[in-house]
Amino acid sequence: MPVSDSVTSAINDLQLRSKSTQRVSIDERVRLCRESLDGLARVIDEWIQAGARVKQCPNDVSVLAEELLSGPAVIARQLRLTMQTLRAIEAGTNPRLPGAVRRLKHGQLAVPVFPTSGFFDSLTFSGLRGIVRMQMGVAENEIHGEKVDIARNGNLSGITAVLGAGNVSSIPVTDCLNKIMFEGRQVVLKVSPVNQHLAELIATAFAPILQAGLLRIIQGGADVGHELIHHPGIEDVHVTGSVATHDSLVWGSHPEERHRRKQSSDPFLKKPVTSELGNVTPWIIFPGRYSQRELDSQARHLVASITNNASFNCLTTRVIITWDRWDQRSLFLELIDRYLAATPRRPAWYPGAAERYRRFAANGIEPDDTNRLPWTLLKNQSIDDRPELFNEESFTCVCAETSLGGNSPSEFLGLTTDFLNDRVFGSLCASVSFPSHSRREHAADEDRCLEKLRYGTVCVNQWSGLAYGLVSPPWGAYPGATLDCVDSGIGNVHNIYLLDKYEKTVLYGPLINFPKPVWFAGHKTALDVAKRLFSLYDQTSIARLPALFSAALRG
Repeated sequence: MPVSDSVTSAINDLQLRSKSTQRVSIDERVRLCRESLDGLARVIDEWIQAGARVKQCPNDVSVLAEELLSGPAVIARQLRLTMQTLRAIEAGTNPRLPGAVRRLKHGQLAVPVFPTSGFFDSLTFSGLRGIVRMQMGVAENEIHGEKVDIARNGNLSGITAVLGAGNVSSIPVTDCLNKIMFEGRQVVLKVSPVNQHLAELIATAFAPILQAGLLRIIQGGADVGHELIHHPGIEDVHVTGSVATHDSLVWGSHPEERHRRKQSSDPFLKKPVTSELGNVTPWIIFPGRYSQRELDSQARHLVASITNNASFNCLTTRVIITWDRWDQRSLFLELIDRYLAATPRRPAWYPGAAERYRRFAANGIEPDDTNRLPWTLLKNQSIDDRPELFNEESFTCVCAETSLGGNSPSEFLGLTTDFLNDRVFGSLCASVSFPSHSRREHAADEDRCLEKLRYGTVCVNQWSGLAYGLVSPPWGAYPGATLDCVDSGIGNVHNIYLLDKYEKTVLYGPLINFPKPVWFAGHKTALDVAKRLFSLYDQTSIARLPALFSAALRG
């Protein structure tokens, strides 16, 4: 089918629905979520097997587990949480928050978002707690803005083009669900050529939503994407990808044109655009006395954040920041080296990975005969000597470590916060580790850091990939970006509690998780745990917990 025919056919189909019925009731949306969850369960094995093949690791149990945890499990959790929120607002209330809203000492409101109610989160994710810090000046009766009314009404308000990500299978689906279920949008999803196998699987699993005239799925390359976003039937666009891709779409494909259009505030694409883009994701290690078990655990967390999905995540740790006077620094970096060396190498499956590795690693290493590259930690890096490590997302298996000064741990943390805000690219997510023995002594430093870091998600002692996968925390860049200076994106997804004008999510966790996190490399029962977690989201029941815990404890 010609490009224009596939795009026009998809849009015409959606317009027929909106002309015949301009509202989707809450009952219908709940039914569509439930039936789609059933459909997802039927294709789950094919879904994860296809993903492992694309990533050149067919039948690799650890990769199958990763595919399930980052794909269908995330989608299933979103569907279940969406049904819960829709039922709450149908009853005439706001979304049921998992706790009371409180006011922080600086005046901002803190809205609890995790652990959620009804999912046994306190048991399955023990020790984790998440809040959303609202923007200054937002009152408690304003935390939802108009989002609850829009979701309750269910009036169809136009067609959104979603340009799906190619690296993680849950991203395009969750982006579409957020638009359809809460924002009154119909969606044309263009899947990435990188994972075009998803088109048929999504169509099969989400057949009820397609049949309801709320979603259409198309395939193709840049020419299809260009045709789609410029079609007069498309009112707005959501894109997940790189800043370069965003600017090419919004401002034009040629550098001279982009510069000229930005200078005159004349975008090539004159439609509202939301986005989730790249990030040079940092992990701060606050200096102090960590026990051997705490150091070991945090090193494993960091390694998992580097090696997950072969480093092809926007939330992969790209920069580790330590204090140049921290007496455990060498030991900690040795632990990271040890666990990286123990983690099997993965094929560099994402397009351009080898070229980017050559540039960012600068060590002369080429992929081996199975297309694998080594996990690479570059120590003692300086932003002045290697600015690309700090100002560009490498999207390959390279992580830099840099040490900053300061006369005390408190001064180091202040310098690091300013360094990240002012000199390192991105505002999507960051992590920071705090030693347990000094948390009370440095509580004011920790609070100041969490307040001032300009990231949409900040995780304490945990990898930010967890915040993405939990779904109940909203996900997106720090607010304030504009089309001509887009940073890590504009807008958010995963907004289960329909929060408006929020500043950032903060996810708190322990230094040592128990049982061992299923996303750690070498987890012995990861696939079994992943399947049982999906089963829990599919049919939430306390009877499913013993088998889940048994599998987790064997890991």
